[in-house]
Amino acid sequence: MKRDLHRVFRWSVPLVGVLLLTSACAGSGPRAASAQGSGAAQQTPAVQPAVADARPISADPAAIPGPVGRREPTTVRVDLETREVNGRLADGITYKYWTYNGTVPGPMLRVRQGDTVELHIKNAADSGMNHSIDLHAVTGPGGGAVGTQVKPGEEKVLRFKAMNPGVYVYHCATPYIPAHIANGMYGLIVVEPPEGLAPVDKEFYVMQGEFYTDLKPGQKGHANYDGEALAAEEPNFVVFNGAFQALTGEKAMRAKVGDRIRIFIGNGGPNLISSFHVIGEIFDKVHKEGASEATSNVQTTLVPAGGAAWAEFTVDVPGTYTLVDHSISRALGKGAVAQIVVEGDPKPEIFDAPGAGGNSH
Repeated sequence: MKRDLHRVFRWSVPLVGVLLLTSACAGSGPRAASAQGSGAAQQTPAVQPAVADARPISADPAAIPGPVGRREPTTVRVDLETREVNGRLADGITYKYWTYNGTVPGPMLRVRQGDTVELHIKNAADSGMNHSIDLHAVTGPGGGAVGTQVKPGEEKVLRFKAMNPGVYVYHCATPYIPAHIANGMYGLIVVEPPEGLAPVDKEFYVMQGEFYTDLKPGQKGHANYDGEALAAEEPNFVVFNGAFQALTGEKAMRAKVGDRIRIFIGNGGPNLISSFHVIGEIFDKVHKEGASEATSNVQTTLVPAGGAAWAEFTVDVPGTYTLVDHSISRALGKGAVAQIVVEGDPKPEIFDAPGAGGNSH
């Protein structure tokens, strides 16, 4: 179905593609199968087994480029490859992701205001469809998507000047655009101002996204994309970095008491607003929507679909800090949970709760 749609609707103007495809894609999921049964008995399709060789899909939140700092503008080459890979969505559930460089989110890009970015985008030869990239940091038609529609095995080059500092989302913009985003094709590009960003001890990269699947958390098997759920904006998974509770336990972020932390926060969407919150911390500074100006002493910040922000705070007390989408059902039931484990000496003058157990949120 999806491959046929890509043959029928060719790229022209992005919004036209969306309008044409919405009704067509709405009938592609299991809900549509039951709704289309006009008197005939409908059978629930058998759940496919999980893919045995599915790989971890979540981008490492600490594996990001270092600060640009003070330097003159230059030309920066970026290489991205669009890949369709089987990954682990949750314990016992696998999923066919569409990705940049094989992870969700794709790699964080980092440049300086005034740099010329030479972006090489290649579509893997074994891909099933075309892909592209729209960078919200680009000034130009389609954010670059018009010139980067790449067929399987093809490579194209986009050159643009990074004119505005901030934190920006990039995503695939090949029709049907919501499906490409919902399958994992998004990331962030950070454009630093000429003076660079203030130094911090730790930087992390966290992006929220939704997955519209025919399986729910707690089930087992290989999940399929559900176009009906996407059209209804009803995801079974809302997660950080591509998978259910991906940045928890052994994969939690790490810091020490006294560390100044900066989190680059993105929301790939494609539909929901994120109410981003760190339980037990207050953001000293938040650059809402990636703006140059900061807001102080923020408890929860809204990050719109297709938007980004960055937050800074200093960890004063050891313990485990939980990151959530404070539309809290998404955290508790759909997987939008991450952790920062902070080590160091207790600070009873700041926080003293000797009776607290280990199972608190």
